[in-house]
Order: sequence, then structure tokens, then C-alpha cells
Amino acid sequence: MEGPAGAATLAKADAENFPVAPFFLPSAWRDDLMTVYGFARLVDDAGDGDLADPAGTAALLGVPAPPPAPADAPADGTAPAGPHRPGAEETAFRLALLDGLERDLDRVFETALAPAGAEAPRHPLMRPLVPLVDRHGLTPEPFRRLIRANRVDQTTDRYATYEDLRGYCTLSADPVGRLVLAIAGVSTPERIAMSDAVCTALQIVEHLQDVAEDLARGRIYLPAEDLRRFGVTEEDLAAPSAGPAVRRLIAFQADRARTLLDRGAPLVGTVRGRLRLLLAGFTAGGYAALAAVEDAGYDVLAQQAKPDKRRLAAKAAAIFAKGR
Repeated sequence: MEGPAGAATLAKADAENFPVAPFFLPSAWRDDLMTVYGFARLVDDAGDGDLADPAGTAALLGVPAPPPAPADAPADGTAPAGPHRPGAEETAFRLALLDGLERDLDRVFETALAPAGAEAPRHPLMRPLVPLVDRHGLTPEPFRRLIRANRVDQTTDRYATYEDLRGYCTLSADPVGRLVLAIAGVSTPERIAMSDAVCTALQIVEHLQDVAEDLARGRIYLPAEDLRRFGVTEEDLAAPSAGPAVRRLIAFQADRARTLLDRGAPLVGTVRGRLRLLLAGFTAGGYAALAAVEDAGYDVLAQQAKPDKRRLAAKAAAIFAKGR
């Protein structure tokens, strides 16, 4: 149904920090969550230059073909050594892809509202959004925010302040939680606020886990004001292991993420049944990732800190029982 490129995109769900569509959910919910994941992963891959078939996707969306690979690109297709910042042509191509995906998103909502006269979405991962939007009365805003986050990534690779980073998370992370609540039919202003806190925390934790990987892409998601505060330079972040100043900085950011998780965790207690278990799992995943960062001595440069699955399960059970 999704085609080879769509199937390759959905297959990335297995590598995510948290289960995208856990087995304990009803099959309809799992299908809905995988549909949302397919959209989000497609948009991220377009923004990161990670599409399996960029030329094919461009043709499908009516976007000009991608530029040729740089002359100095490794012949085996691996990433070049050192931080990689895409050139002007590659950036323009990524932005064009994102524009094409937003036009396809317009087709999704036009088809959901008036199927007889609308052009169907072109990309195979966009087409399942039509019945999803129709069943749950979803609005375009969360989907548009995810596209906007990837546009920001093309023009912004540093964040001056923590508030700037939080603003980015409202585009890159918070919409996913809002979509989960909408699909479950439990959206309220109070739940949305708590969901936003959890999602922003999860995004910040992921940034902490991926400092080295992000730097390889030419991006830093640690606020510049905090780098100065702790006396950390970009060269320090490129080291094979974290020195004392970097560890103090990471510990500081981890505390911020934990505060957000604590603020949003009571969301779990406002729902029941399998949704409660799902939200407990997401929240526990954030705490477990923070514990992994702490267990690594806040050295996120030597290796990526991954949560222990047994600790995650135990934390999820505790949050499910307590409701926070």
C-alpha cells in the first residue's frame, strides 16, 4: 500500500526511542498512530536529507529534481567527515520538498472535506491521512507545525536562548502529543498544556542524547546562552568525550527536562484504560532516557545514552498505577 519508499519510512519506527504503536492498543489506534508517524517521519526525512528516494519523491510531488551530489562527497555514499551543512542548492531542494508536502497536505484536507471535487494526495504516506482526518475531525495546524519545524531546520542551526529552543519544540514535538489526544477524543486545554510539557521534555532529552549526531549535521540544540554560562565551546562538543564543563551543561539541561516531565506527568492520571498505559509509557520513556544520561555521567559525546528497557517498564508501571 505504501510502496517501497513508504515502507522504508515506516520501517524506521522500530529504531525510535519509544514504541510508536504498542501492541496493547486496539488495532484501529495502532493504524492511526502509524499513519501519523508516517507523515511525521516523511517530513523529517525530507528536512534532513534522509529520503530513500529523493528524486522519486520530488517527481511525485511535482518538485524539481534534486541537485547532483557534491564533487567531494564520498563515493560509497557515507556522510562526509566533520560537521555537514548542506549547500544552497541542497537547502533549496529540501525547502521545495517541504513546500510540496504542504501542498499534498492541502490535498488531504480538501479530499476529506469534499472528496468528489478534490485532487487526491499524491504521496502514499499522505493518502491514509484522509480517512484519519475525517474520522477524528483533525485540523491542519498540528501537521503544518511539523512542516514548519523542518523549514526552521533549513535556516536555523543554533538557538540563542532556552526560550528560543522551547519555541522550536512547539513546532517539532508538541503537535504529536496534540494529535494523540485528538485521535483518542480526549483533548481539553488542561490536557493539551500537560501534553506540551511532556513532548517538549522528550524533545530536549532527545537533543541531549544526540549532541554528537546533531553536530555532525551542523546543528546545536543547546542554547548559546547556556554554552557561555558553563564555558563550553563548540570545539568542546566535537571532542570524543565530554569534559567537566560539558557534563555540567548537560546535567543542567537534563534538570530542565525533568522539571517539564514532572509538570506534564499528571496527564496520565486524567485518562483511563489503554490510553493511560500509552501515556505512562511515553512519560516513563523520558524519565528512563534521563536516567541513562545520568548513568553515563552526563558524557553524551562518548556514546549515545540509551534507556534500560527493564527500568523503562518499571517506571511505566509505577506511573500508570499512580497516575503521574
